[in-house]
Amino acid sequence: MPSKTLYGVWAFLDFLLLAAGGISIALSVIWRAPDVLRGMVISDLDLTFGLILGIAFCAAFVISVGGVIQPNHVVIGLQIFNYALVFVGSLCVVVGSTVWFWTLREQENFRQVWLGLATAKQAAIQEKLRCCGYANFTDVFPQGFCTNAVAQNITGCQTQILNFADNTLNNIFTTIYGFMAVVCCLFLATLCVINKRLEQERFRRIDAKRGGRGFV
Repeated sequence: MPSKTLYGVWAFLDFLLLAAGGISIALSVIWRAPDVLRGMVISDLDLTFGLILGIAFCAAFVISVGGVIQPNHVVIGLQIFNYALVFVGSLCVVVGSTVWFWTLREQENFRQVWLGLATAKQAAIQEKLRCCGYANFTDVFPQGFCTNAVAQNITGCQTQILNFADNTLNNIFTTIYGFMAVVCCLFLATLCVINKRLEQERFRRIDAKRGGRGFV
């Protein structure tokens, strides 16, 4: 029956919404582990936004379950769910677009981030990437791997930092926009479920008025 197919598609998309929430929450927690290079690219504030987004996904899923288990003639729960999807979709657009805009000026942005780092973190990044300074040895922090004598013959960390940042941030905003596709498809599927339920309820009432004899 078409209705079973519709409910199957809707349930699959709803599961993807829950999975998106789980992924967002898991990465927001896991990426808080100390990592000097990742910490330069993804701030604690970014991770907090990711956590909020994940919680919003999961909350919307809970609303969807409450809405879909209601009788056919009660669609208010699914309507509230669609409003929740609009809210979640708006969060996706804001977070994803913010990350995307950041990638448009990576060289300048991460130069400022580097200058704002504590010298101990700069030294740790230099040690990890085996490079000295950001652009070149003129802004090197002479410690550990980057002594003054060595630093003058080693390239800066800019290229490696930007490569890591570009790959990381591109994956992040692409994933978020992928979540947005799930939200949009689920929104449309929920509208179809609502219309199908209202249609079935209308025919049930017509059938009841005819004494339960149906149309044939």
